[in-house]
Amino acid sequence: MENADNIDRMVTLSQVMEKLKQRGIDKELRMNDIGEMRFENSDKKYESSELVILKTYRFEGDSNPDDNAVLYVVKDNLGNQGMIIDSYGADSNYSGEQFDNFLRNIPVEEIDDYNF
Repeated sequence: MENADNIDRMVTLSQVMEKLKQRGIDKELRMNDIGEMRFENSDKKYESSELVILKTYRFEGDSNPDDNAVLYVVKDNLGNQGMIIDSYGADSNYSGEQFDNFLRNIPVEEIDDYNF
């Protein structure tokens, strides 16, 4: 059953990414092949303790379970904001436990500023 309060809410990954981009959040944090989490085009290597998750969005494909994804809005200890994106389920973007452990160790501070 659809909730009338959510009718205008964004429901796709691309819609949320566009809204975040309008707010100046357009850099993605990615884990490289040797397990270092870095912003795109940055030399700074992050530890989980240097980040805070501000908002989590989960997306589920209507017809294909491969369309499941999660987007985390994160902030570092200097105030820089970005996002971490991962597909979830059987087809995660990252293999092994290193990425999962990294995410589990990031403090979560869900805030309402990103409710759209």
